Amino acid sequence: MSETENVSVPMHGLKVAAVLIGSLLLWQAAVVFAKIPSYLLPSPIAIVEELIDDPIWYLKNSAETLIPTLAGFALALVVGCAAAIGVIYSRVLESTIYTFLVTLNSVPKIALAPVFIIWLGTGMSSKVAIAFMIALFAIVVDAVLGLRSVDADALDLFRAMRGTRFQTLVRLRMPAALPHLFAGMKLSISLALIGAVAAEFVASEGGLGHIILQAQGMFQTTRVFAAIAMLGVMGTALFYIVDFVERIACPWHISHRSKTRASTDGG
Repeated sequence: MSETENVSVPMHGLKVAAVLIGSLLLWQAAVVFAKIPSYLLPSPIAIVEELIDDPIWYLKNSAETLIPTLAGFALALVVGCAAAIGVIYSRVLESTIYTFLVTLNSVPKIALAPVFIIWLGTGMSSKVAIAFMIALFAIVVDAVLGLRSVDADALDLFRAMRGTRFQTLVRLRMPAALPHLFAGMKLSISLALIGAVAAEFVASEGGLGHIILQAQGMFQTTRVFAAIAMLGVMGTALFYIVDFVERIACPWHISHRSKTRASTDGG
């Protein structure tokens, strides 16, 4: 990791924190001075108090949403990468699996959620299935794009050196595909969280989506915002965990991206 990157990362974090704190202060001031009723818009302080009132309950329900999110994402990553490799090396799979995924992606996922609930029940399995289904497309598309982004001269060199398909895949295509794959993973982890919450909206026995649904029915707006705040923290944390893994897995890409950003800012 370069010196420029070491400086830019904390500076970026400070900017994000400043914007977030400023937004919360404006929100608090608007609620206080405009005297907005709490059932319409609770203040940030009221939301924090709601979370502090029973943190164990919120953490337990957060775990019930997090586990299927991670399981669905992991399954989408494995299946998506395998499907992408198949698409690259097989025209039959490209015309079947890829076309099927494009068609499936055009269908509103929330419309399919009740079907998975009927098939798998209201437990963990249905949440994992829906999270997997929503997260899969982004992984496949970006993985295919990455595997196809290999320089033609490099491919010709591997062929000239009698490299096998497996060697070309492992030593050339996969490293080239990593930046694209991580871009898909960042999107996919957020989509997996959306899928898990969507399953909880349709039918569930727990989770943050279940909290929101119940609180909305009883006009407990503060509780709704508290659950949304937990989802926001969870989604942000998952995104930056993937970003951290990306920095470790392909530092050359991060370094190039930092230099490009610095030259753009300088210009």
